[in-house]
Amino acid sequence: MADLRTYNVVVLGIGFLLIFTAFTTCGNIEQTVVKSLNGTNFTGSGYHSLGIIYGVFSFCNILAPMIVAIIGAQFTMFLSGILYSGYIAVFIIPSTWSFYFTSVLIGFGAAMLWTAQGLFLVENSDASTINRNTGVFWALLQCSMLFGNLYIYFDWKGKAEISDADRKIIFAALLVISLLGTLSFLALRKVRQLEDAQSEEEGQSLLSARVISQETIMEIFKTKTILLLSFCMAYSGLELSFYSGIYGTCIGATSHFGDAAKGLVGISGLIVGVGEIVGGGLFGLLMKNNRFRRTSVVFLGMVVHFVAFYLIFLNIPDDAPVVLQTSSQHKPYLTPSVSIALLCSFLLGLGDSCFNTQLYSILGRVYAEQSAPAFAIFKFIQSICAAVAFFYSGYVLLTWQLLVMVIMGFFGTLCFFVVERIQNASADSQEY
Repeated sequence: MADLRTYNVVVLGIGFLLIFTAFTTCGNIEQTVVKSLNGTNFTGSGYHSLGIIYGVFSFCNILAPMIVAIIGAQFTMFLSGILYSGYIAVFIIPSTWSFYFTSVLIGFGAAMLWTAQGLFLVENSDASTINRNTGVFWALLQCSMLFGNLYIYFDWKGKAEISDADRKIIFAALLVISLLGTLSFLALRKVRQLEDAQSEEEGQSLLSARVISQETIMEIFKTKTILLLSFCMAYSGLELSFYSGIYGTCIGATSHFGDAAKGLVGISGLIVGVGEIVGGGLFGLLMKNNRFRRTSVVFLGMVVHFVAFYLIFLNIPDDAPVVLQTSSQHKPYLTPSVSIALLCSFLLGLGDSCFNTQLYSILGRVYAEQSAPAFAIFKFIQSICAAVAFFYSGYVLLTWQLLVMVIMGFFGTLCFFVVERIQNASADSQEY
């Protein structure tokens, strides 16, 4: 049973690795690609597309647990992967209407995919393996930021504009990768729950045989734990939008980087992925003290992000996210440094892994019996905040975007500490 669960977690991670190799690379470069289409009839905005995706994603999370319960986690993830592939295919022959239409579809697919993933991960974990499995999945997922972005760096380096041929080649390759990830979900195997036959020492499942909870999403949403964690979830959405789409665009628009700027978009995304992998490995696999681990990791994530935000404030032009021309017009406080820019990429990824691995861990423990609605609420809050951030990112200067994240990061960390303290107190009372 344990071997089958480990197999499923690894295959799940590989499937997400492939799909998000395609989608993450797409999100990281799409605003830069869209700028190169200004001379055509295409009038779409990469920021607006990502805003639509996360907006639809957020509201579809309300329906996601019911759909996953009806058709099953495995088939849900397969169908969602097809929708992801359709969005990527649009960039091969872009048109404004199909660009925004598939943005809506992938938002729906994302809600189904992540709710099914959360349920499947908990279903294949027990109290002793949830942290390990979260770390394995997160590390595999974040490897998705390496390969596509590495190609972008070498292929786009020294190019002031992205040609049609370059665009078609990269998105055709990303489409194939996405389809392979979708097909990999068919290799997942069902696990029959043996909770009644297993003792806690043998690895009692976190999920009972009856998966569907009697509580509704709204009832879970109103619990003290979710209300407090919502600040941390909201922050994860803001910084998700920043590292996945905004910061790469800022680097590509920094005039001081010259012809190397477009290639640096790819290498920045790659280094964000390295930070994510390092964080997933360290905080999901190596640290064993479950009682005190989560708060220390989240605090580290806050400090790492705040250092990154300050360096970005000094190193990147204030108008980089909003400039309509190829490059920025403002000058930052420091002479822009490639080394500092890429260091910030690593810190953004490392900090993001701190928050997300611990949110997955605490939700998997507190809401083991209601994992589908709990993860749906997490993704609802995270994605609606990401959608808002993508919509304002094209109009708000970098300084104000960073300030919003600092405020939310502080309150999110504080609320996480409160939740962890409540859970520790509850565990202590049960021991006596």
